[in-house]
Amino acid sequence: MTDWTGVRERVLALAAVPGSDKVFGAMGHGFALDPPLTASEVADLEAWSGVELPEDYRSFLMHVGAGGAGPAYGVLPVRREGVGGWRWVGDLPEEVEPDMLAELFPGGADPVAAAGILAERPFREQFDDLADLDAAFDVWEERPAEVQYDPRSTAGALCLCDEGCGLMVWLVVTGSERGRMWRDPRCDGTDLHPMRDADGSPLDFAAWYLGWLTAAEAVCGLDR
Repeated sequence: MTDWTGVRERVLALAAVPGSDKVFGAMGHGFALDPPLTASEVADLEAWSGVELPEDYRSFLMHVGAGGAGPAYGVLPVRREGVGGWRWVGDLPEEVEPDMLAELFPGGADPVAAAGILAERPFREQFDDLADLDAAFDVWEERPAEVQYDPRSTAGALCLCDEGCGLMVWLVVTGSERGRMWRDPRCDGTDLHPMRDADGSPLDFAAWYLGWLTAAEAVCGLDR
């Protein structure tokens, strides 16, 4: 069980500390946090999504906030939107679909599909005319993104953080990677991969968030 005692207060206090704007992303979130969710709201969120949230993220929602200040540009807030259910608010690669969220996390793009596309890459010796080669290559180079950005490559995961320049961070909620954070650099043409702690161990939500808070306090001269 993660002890979030005093964490909300520590985050909010940073807004008044001189020099806190030096923390990366602070100009965006301003160290503000959404109000925490109630236990009944979290239960409703889990019923809507069809998954039991990892304990540390679940307790964060109830004791720290439903989103806001956090690593990079912050933790994307989750909010109830009328009769339409819940929504993680932000510039997401794709909208969260409850049915897909409950599927097993595949760990990124389908390697078989990706290998098949790579094998279809056009080469010079296949064409008599360079213009035909260029045209074929222009069509082909769009196809790897179709596999990488297939919504099923992130089934069973929540997009929780925008790191800027198209880089995102996901929390896995199903399968063997449940509770772990994955970085998403697909904008650079590479696939999702698990995030690691300083000692190389898998990074969970609590370690990811509390590590950011400790680092932010250090930037502000508030070493703990």
